[in-house]
Order: sequence, then structure tokens, then C-alpha cells
Amino acid sequence: MAKSVHAAIGEHPIHCLMCDNDTFRKREVKLNSTGMELFDLAWANESATGLICQSCGYVHLFVNRDLRFNRARG
Repeated sequence: MAKSVHAAIGEHPIHCLMCDNDTFRKREVKLNSTGMELFDLAWANESATGLICQSCGYVHLFVNRDLRFNRARG
């Protein structure tokens, strides 16, 4: 199972938009486009950081590279 993290952009902690939880699982998500898929170039699509809420499962996507992570306890 993936480790839980707390996330922030600068001094602003991130909370789930649905349930206000502050612990997430982190993973890279490809932002596939139809055109790139059509030409078999999906590997060249941009990626984002996906934060999956540990409480409700809502997925938040960020392309901001200034995200900071701290391991959540527990």
C-alpha cells in the first residue's frame, strides 16, 4: 500500500475539496490527449501529480511542480 502524505504548495496546506481531509496517496498521472493517442505518441503526453484522498477517494490533479510532501503518521 502506498504511504500517506500531507501536501502543500508553498505555505498553503492542501485539503480534500470534498471532505476536508489532509492525507493523500500520491501517484503520477498521464494527461493523455486524443491526438497523441491517435498517432501512438501517448508516451509524450504531459503528466500531473495525482493526490488521492485517503478518506473519500477524490482525486486531485496538480501540474504545479512546487508541491511539497511530508509523510503522514499512522
